[in-house]
Amino acid sequence: MTPFRFLAATAMAAALFMTQAPVPAAAQSFSDGQRREIEAIIKDYLLAHPEVLQEVSAELEKRMAAQEAEKHKAAVKQNAELIFNSPRQVVIGNAKGDINFVEFFDYNCGYCKRAMSDMLTLMKDDAKLRVVLKEFPVLGPGSIEAAQVAVAVRMQDAGRKYLDFHQKLLGGRGQADKARALAAAREAGLDMARLEKDLASPEVRATLEENFKLAESMGLNGTPSYVIGDEVVVGAIGLDGLRAKVNNARCGKAVC
Repeated sequence: MTPFRFLAATAMAAALFMTQAPVPAAAQSFSDGQRREIEAIIKDYLLAHPEVLQEVSAELEKRMAAQEAEKHKAAVKQNAELIFNSPRQVVIGNAKGDINFVEFFDYNCGYCKRAMSDMLTLMKDDAKLRVVLKEFPVLGPGSIEAAQVAVAVRMQDAGRKYLDFHQKLLGGRGQADKARALAAAREAGLDMARLEKDLASPEVRATLEENFKLAESMGLNGTPSYVIGDEVVVGAIGLDGLRAKVNNARCGKAVC
């Protein structure tokens, strides 16, 4: 057997050993004894050098992450109009900014509470950032109730009062639900009679359904989740991480 064929056979045997896959036709030319010998060589090598498996695992994770990122970008491109320009969302920051920063959040998400200050800091420091907020209540009935009130607030005032309401409710202690959301709306100066009326509007349900469908199309199942430029970011990654993502969307580097 030539060195090339031996290496190929060895690689094939390694794959068979690690995956326990059926023997392919190309390997059937080996006798049972040859296969056992090759498998023994591979097994002994891996036992002597287990770091190889770590390297293989790391490379696999890297490739899977790259594939996932490409899927996310394709989903963002396919749903761009609803993600960035839906009439059922709140836009704060610079409405004509050069970078979109979209957050899917839940009012009962502890990570969202901590991430709110990161978002506000980014807005303060970056006059060109366009921030989009989308209610994504995944943490139970109380979250759904709070999100419903938030949609009704948006229907009445998608500007300063919404942001004030948002900060009061997301920054408050305890579980968010309808009662706490209404209290936050009252503190923010909303017209409560109109708010109760808007809560019964089909627009409330339509908004949440739209957000859930968008999240599903991008494989989001937790909060906070972001779309920054054309990149999907899952989880709270901190102020520095978010700033790096914004810069990458703007200039292709973590620091512009």
